[in-house]
Amino acid sequence: MTTGGGERVVTDEARQPETGERDDAFAALFASQRGPVLRLAYLITGDLELAEEVVADAFASMYARWRAGKVEEPDRYLRRAVVNQVRGRFRRNATRRRFEAARVPAAAADPSDEGFAERDRVQCALLGLPPGQRAVVALRFLDDRSEAETAALLGISVGTVKSQAAHGLEHLRRALDDEGDADE
Repeated sequence: MTTGGGERVVTDEARQPETGERDDAFAALFASQRGPVLRLAYLITGDLELAEEVVADAFASMYARWRAGKVEEPDRYLRRAVVNQVRGRFRRNATRRRFEAARVPAAAADPSDEGFAERDRVQCALLGLPPGQRAVVALRFLDDRSEAETAALLGISVGTVKSQAAHGLEHLRRALDDEGDADE
């Protein structure tokens, strides 16, 4: 709004948050979302170190847009940034090697814990999925996203989400059944 003298007056409604307020809000977002997006990145990559790099890069890439006030749905933006960071790393990997079964770091899980062996078995089976199926399964069933949200985050159709989820779950069932048969 301008006054009669041509001066620009900013009303409270049009006021953008001050830089310090945006930084405080970003710090709060980081504190609340780092764990969940790190878990997502780890589930997709199977590598904790790589997952930490991906999450750091996702927050860094989001920060400039955040400061400019251009991020409307931060949780969704962040998950999309994580998925895009992972995709970019997979694309740059010319050999697109299969990940070896990664072990949960000792600090994160105690092998004497009753559920450790089962979680480790599922994690190994998950890492056996192709990256696209692994991303769909991680978002749909481990990050509890809808088919539409998963499709939007991955930039694919809902039908592709459904087929990738079905193929991924079937692959997991076979892998876990085969492993269970081998243990008997």
